[in-house]
Amino acid sequence: MQNKIQILSTKKISDSFIRLADENNICIDQLSFIETEESVSEEIKNRISELSKQHITAVFTSSNAASALGKLVAAETNWKIFCIEPATKKTVEHIFKNSSIAGTGKDAQELSEKIINDKSVKEVIFFCGNQRRHLLPAQLKNNGINVKELVVYRTVEKPQIVSKKYDGILFFSPSAVRSFFAKNKPDTPSQIFATGKTTNEEVKRFLHNKTVISEIPGTEKLIDEVIKYFSAIKTV
Repeated sequence: MQNKIQILSTKKISDSFIRLADENNICIDQLSFIETEESVSEEIKNRISELSKQHITAVFTSSNAASALGKLVAAETNWKIFCIEPATKKTVEHIFKNSSIAGTGKDAQELSEKIINDKSVKEVIFFCGNQRRHLLPAQLKNNGINVKELVVYRTVEKPQIVSKKYDGILFFSPSAVRSFFAKNKPDTPSQIFATGKTTNEEVKRFLHNKTVISEIPGTEKLIDEVIKYFSAIKTV
């Protein structure tokens, strides 16, 4: 029997993706290098309660931020929302059933462009985590859009040593990259897979390996890239 390709995922993924990989002769081990936790002070809760009754333009670049608001916004909340797709968009649609999604983007750069091009937007409320990247708020401010940030979750890095040798390593966020390389540096040519440009940029700070990038964020797309990559190798 052919040996399975060994992959490390730096976050927990659903069983359906594990099975899909297994059907393609790929074994995925899972180790979480970050944890996220809701972090909403009473002051922020009161602010969100007030905002839920107003017509605002809200921005989400993370499904964690949208989820943190799940129990805090009124059912009738009617916001104009810009968000990353597909995972964050799916969470937003579930929580904000009466709000409209005015624009989406596959990354912060594309999303900021969508917001800037909407000339009716003068101010946004950016719901984010404590390790949010600077690109989106900086772009908006440089184009005359007022940005008010509300931190609603925290990302905690959980570095750990990996002794097993893997054929590939999956990264889903810049913080997971930092956490992994805090205690590890692959000494074999493991293939790196990253979701999105920002995660890949963080990988480049530590490695010069050629990364396989899933341009559309999300676990499904990255697993597709893994299967495609190793299938191509087998046919060479």
